[in-house]
Amino acid sequence: MLTATFMALAAACLHAGWNLAVKRNTDSGLALWGQFFIAMFIAGGALIGWWLFFDGPSFAWQYTLLSGITHLPYSMLLVRAYNTGDFSVSYPIARGGGAVGAAVLGVVLLDDVLSPLTLAGIVMAAVGFFLLSRGSLRQMRFALATAVIIGIYTAIDATGVRESADPAAYALSIFVTTGMTVSVWTFITRRKEALVALRMQWKQFGFAAIGTLGSYCLVLLAMRQAPVGYVAVLRESSVLIAAFAGWKLLGEVDHRRRIGGAAVVLVGLIALVAGG
Repeated sequence: MLTATFMALAAACLHAGWNLAVKRNTDSGLALWGQFFIAMFIAGGALIGWWLFFDGPSFAWQYTLLSGITHLPYSMLLVRAYNTGDFSVSYPIARGGGAVGAAVLGVVLLDDVLSPLTLAGIVMAAVGFFLLSRGSLRQMRFALATAVIIGIYTAIDATGVRESADPAAYALSIFVTTGMTVSVWTFITRRKEALVALRMQWKQFGFAAIGTLGSYCLVLLAMRQAPVGYVAVLRESSVLIAAFAGWKLLGEVDHRRRIGGAAVVLVGLIALVAGG
């Protein structure tokens, strides 16, 4: 359990870290594309190796494609959220709202049942969102839109994982399809700028790609050693990390309210997971 705890907390730090790197980059759109582009080759190489040296992995490829397509509007909205709002507001709303949205879609699409504790967690998370967004409606709109997309692709991935014989292969395949869809759009709209950015910032993009892949892999490994709910709660502690990072590293103001709001969101997410 201790190892799983460290892995889940490390995943939270990595996830908040690569999002912070996107926020701090002078061109967040290309920064996000760059990490997905490199992650696509890493994940694709791992899948090719799986096919060559072991039995071919079995996963629900149709959900992989759907998830990859859904990640395109997610990427576009996340960049808009970071460009128009503070990190300590945008990240907790996007991540926390995505978790709440996924829970609701699980009821609608997957016949999941919400317990009273889960419903209480959703209400508490909503209170946290209000605290975060008070006086910041302009910052909140794109973060909320991002949260909706996160909820949608999380529901898609939950279905895909349930129908895949090899969940790890499904997870890797998501990075491949996401990298493809985001790259196609980027090359259509900003090909020259993207190639220049890749040449100048390939190291930064590579570290961010390792961060996003590492975060996902650590969560999967942690779930092999500890209950899923326990790992999920620790993973979502990234919302609190983001609130501190926005204050300490980006100099964002009103940190007491924002850290408090993020903490309320986290408590709501804990209740949501515990009630599941």
